Amino acid sequence: MSYTLHPLKRQRLQRSELAVPGSNPEMIEKAADSAADYVFLDLEDAVAPPDKIKARANIIEALNAIDWQARGKTVSIRINGLDTHYMYRDVVEIVEQAGARVDTILVPKVGVPADLYTVETLLSQIEDATGLTHRIGLEALIETALGMANVEAIAATPGRLEALHFGVADYAASNRARTVVIGGLNPDYPGDQWHFALSRMTVACRAYGLRAVDGPFGDFSDPDAYTASARRAAALGIEGKWAIHPSQIELANAVFSPPEAEVTRARRIIEELQKAEAEGRGAASLDGKMIDAASERMARNVLTVADAIAARGGTAD
Repeated sequence: MSYTLHPLKRQRLQRSELAVPGSNPEMIEKAADSAADYVFLDLEDAVAPPDKIKARANIIEALNAIDWQARGKTVSIRINGLDTHYMYRDVVEIVEQAGARVDTILVPKVGVPADLYTVETLLSQIEDATGLTHRIGLEALIETALGMANVEAIAATPGRLEALHFGVADYAASNRARTVVIGGLNPDYPGDQWHFALSRMTVACRAYGLRAVDGPFGDFSDPDAYTASARRAAALGIEGKWAIHPSQIELANAVFSPPEAEVTRARRIIEELQKAEAEGRGAASLDGKMIDAASERMARNVLTVADAIAARGGTAD
């Protein structure tokens, strides 16, 4: 193991992330009562330019009126891009008026580390000016060719960054990729055309202690295709996926929750290795298969998620 290690910056349960336009107060209220682990209130793509200022006000009101924590929700705000004149007011007004209720800010179309530095600077100044002691995290959307080309440098950004998300729609547009549905597979490609991007982003996340999250799947009338997409992402090490429709929440929760049998096996791995260690052995056998220190690390990954689900009131153990 290298002497250079980047432990996970912040553990959060993020199996399902419900996207909610800030321009729709009714949807915001419903999101608070949903089964989603995460809710991101959107000021960017889901909100038309004439509605952005009102959407910002709606979000501030909802943050202060709803006890999100009591409802088991982590709340994120997707601000507008740094290339717009809305971005700085999004950060200033929301953090000044409701910063204590915001868990993270999701920064769209991050292309270089300096994009995150800009938002981090604003946040730090607002905290100093207002005396806000609650530290708001940052999450970055990797959804452009530039962002993917710089994903390792972005992941290494010091400070508040906690997670990277793969924004497949804008990524496809940026690369001029031919797609049939947002996040879906093009039959002309021999396999999963998003595999490389997801895998590269995930490796960058794990190298620098970040969570890795998959983005949207556009056809919410096709639960089987959504589930297949989520399973492919989970196989790579992704820990959650967006839900652009409430019907996708339970699908994501199911895919990214370790099955009971997997949790049981993880606990048995820990037990058998502890017995082996007590006997002076570094490896052991479980159900006819060798297990060792690497097995223990994988088992503990499973148990971390299972314990987080149990703490939230789920049944992953």
